[in-house]
Amino acid sequence: MLSPHNFWPPHNFGAIDEELARFETAQFVVVPVPYDSTTTWRGGTRDGAQAILDASMNMELYDHELKREICEAGIHTTLDVEPVLSRPESMAVRVTEVIGEILFAGKTPIMLGGEHSLTFGAVCAALKCDLKGDLSILQLDAHTDLRHEYCSTRYGHGCMAYRVSQLPGTRIVQLGLRSTSKEEVENVPKNVHQFWCEDLLADFKSTLEQVLDTLTDEVYITFDVDVCDPSWMSATGTPEPGGLSYYQVRDILKTVCAHKKVIGMDCVELTGGDPAAAFAVARLLYKAMGYLSQ
Repeated sequence: MLSPHNFWPPHNFGAIDEELARFETAQFVVVPVPYDSTTTWRGGTRDGAQAILDASMNMELYDHELKREICEAGIHTTLDVEPVLSRPESMAVRVTEVIGEILFAGKTPIMLGGEHSLTFGAVCAALKCDLKGDLSILQLDAHTDLRHEYCSTRYGHGCMAYRVSQLPGTRIVQLGLRSTSKEEVENVPKNVHQFWCEDLLADFKSTLEQVLDTLTDEVYITFDVDVCDPSWMSATGTPEPGGLSYYQVRDILKTVCAHKKVIGMDCVELTGGDPAAAFAVARLLYKAMGYLSQ
């Protein structure tokens, strides 16, 4: 009797062949983290990672823009990172351990959330591998996430950027912002640089050049999907009016990957239930891997 594997594609990012998905030779490691313990409006981001993986399995692997199959760089997909539900800070420790192993192995981690609190753990791991001490974090986001505490926790999704800003040697560049609180706007840390969405849309090229000038040579990218216009990205827990188009997000990723050394990336705050949104995210992540493997 033939194995089911003779009929079904491998269950990994892009459904790529086993040889291209080996950890030992892969440039990229996709890490699904189904966690949404501190979400405060619409839940479901725990389903985002699986939605992205499922959508990716139906992508064409040839990229017309880059004229090649990006997966030839090697993309390994790990098992789901088991959530720690006791405290979000404990979950951050787990993420730090997992992402740290990938970085120390010389791979580029692509973490699939899950909620935005996960980014804190990934940045902690990136800082441990930042030998030059000049790591900056590019935060694509509709929200500033600079609350000192939110819903009785200092490590929730609304506090992510503030927690990261308190880590020694960090610089955060926030791009695409459309929402903040009075507390946050009055207490922006000195190492946080903000570019609001209206300014970006008014002069996209010039603002993006300013972003590049503000970033250091080594960058970690955190992509919160609510930075996107909810007319095409409604599958998120906290949608905000306005936002970026698919091609604008693509061009931001393309520009930063071309001019900076991107050591890792995450995509967070996608909920399940909208295959088109998940497919768009999967394609953007795949293209980011393409820009980084040129």
